[in-house]
Amino acid sequence: MKDMMVQVEPLIPGLRRYARALVHNRTAADDLVRDCLQRAVSRWCARDDGNVRAWLFTILHNLAIGQFREAPTRGRQDLFEKTKEDDSGEAAAQDQSRTSRAVLNTLANLPIGQQAVLLLVAVEDLSYADTAEVLAIPVGAVMSRLSRTRGRLHQEVEGTTSTDRPSNVVSIRSAKE
Repeated sequence: MKDMMVQVEPLIPGLRRYARALVHNRTAADDLVRDCLQRAVSRWCARDDGNVRAWLFTILHNLAIGQFREAPTRGRQDLFEKTKEDDSGEAAAQDQSRTSRAVLNTLANLPIGQQAVLLLVAVEDLSYADTAEVLAIPVGAVMSRLSRTRGRLHQEVEGTTSTDRPSNVVSIRSAKE
């Protein structure tokens, strides 16, 4: 039991961050993390001796997806809380605040698969292989989703669209048509 606590306890803040980003509600996120930890404790002996961090994030992700599937009539919740200035410790400059809002709005509108990849790789610092394990997708899909997500965020923040590209650049999609 002590071995488990030593390995799991440092991962709880990351699990909470990921859960909050997915469900947009502190209480629901804490409940999700609690359920994740209960499942981990009950299955601790049955796990393989692999990466505990990836295993816990897999449990959390699967629980969240299960909740999303169970409540299709509620509609999709906002996935990111609006940042309060007093939560950040200091007031943001107007440009930073506008950029933050644009990024958060774009993130909230991304498909859950792209959000999950970005959060696990960029925020929780999981490797591509660990992220692929958590999401049960190939490593190539992780890299592809991450690239598309970063590109979309960059376009949104910079205020550019695909129609803003120079006239000498041909879209691959239009070249195939």
